[in-house]
Amino acid sequence: MSDEVRAELKGTVLRLKDLVEYQEGTVASRTIVNRPAGTITLFSFDEDEGLSEHTAPYDAVVTILDGECEVWLAGETHQMKEGETIIFPANAPHALSAVTRFKMMLTMIRE
Repeated sequence: MSDEVRAELKGTVLRLKDLVEYQEGTVASRTIVNRPAGTITLFSFDEDEGLSEHTAPYDAVVTILDGECEVWLAGETHQMKEGETIIFPANAPHALSAVTRFKMMLTMIRE
């Protein structure tokens, strides 16, 4: 998404879960803020989709916007649903898997 399109979102009331649509058999994403200090990206996951275990060099905040998922963080499993948030510490291994279709907001803090 271009900075021009993202600029149209500024100063308006947003319903975050409506800014990214479900797509059959895949994960879709939409970055709504992209700055050197960090990003905010919205994701939608179809059933049986997920992100395999990985790490990130920055803290990451995940908020579930719709549906349910299972989160693995440093060896612990968490069941999450709409309205819940988890913070992934920098360099901690983590993964996500859809229990139902779900949407999330990922906020990456780089500085």
